[in-house]
Amino acid sequence: MNIVVCVKQVIDPEAPSTVFKIDEATKKGLNTDGSPPVLDPYGEYALEGALRLKAAQGGKVTVITMGTDMVANVVKKTLAMGADELILMEDDAFADMDAFGTVHGLSLAIKKLGEYDLILTGREASDTNGAQTGPGIAETLGLPCVTLAKQIDIGAGEARVQRVITDGYEVVTVPLPAVITVSNEIGEVRFPTMKGIMAAKKMKPTVYTPTDIGMDAPVPRKSKMVRLYQEVTEAHCELIKGESPEEMAENLTERLRAAKLF
Repeated sequence: MNIVVCVKQVIDPEAPSTVFKIDEATKKGLNTDGSPPVLDPYGEYALEGALRLKAAQGGKVTVITMGTDMVANVVKKTLAMGADELILMEDDAFADMDAFGTVHGLSLAIKKLGEYDLILTGREASDTNGAQTGPGIAETLGLPCVTLAKQIDIGAGEARVQRVITDGYEVVTVPLPAVITVSNEIGEVRFPTMKGIMAAKKMKPTVYTPTDIGMDAPVPRKSKMVRLYQEVTEAHCELIKGESPEEMAENLTERLRAAKLF
């Protein structure tokens, strides 16, 4: 079984909000404390799902990542976890793409790979929460798509997927090849072993340029960033006074009624 997993490098979503600022000119979020980027956590869940299928079914796991200013230790974590190959799409032409451009580039790279049985992505990216990449790739390649998978089982040319819904999960089957987006409900992501880390250091990613995948650059944007900002939350506290607890409770009740809160 050939499984393709799409991941991306992002600003650490666990970093405190105080280290972020918005570049008004470029409309980008910046991490000001110099902490390194990380693999998108949802992409790690997708990779975990692929590695579990490989352990059960055999086959090959190929990771594709696209962008600029990639940090080797970050993207090579996929190899340290157990992926067999890393496709690195790092070029200025891949910078500042919207969802359409990302889907277009990844789809061309997947076509170049040739045969595949399953394409996995995270349910969404932690930096945009767009949730468009998986469905977009499916639409572009003409494949069926299942979103929000918490468990994937393969058999008889189809995938049986437990898909997260509001009050539990539903089970659906889909013929292969297919695109499946993986949710965090799939379970804990494995840590790279020391053996895996050492092996990953010796492995060289396969590099795809726009020319390699037949992509005309630049890809026209289908969306426009109007504004990017950090939400400002203000809180005000009013102390309810009274000569006794009973009087304070009565005063509080009057304030709540005046505010039409009950």
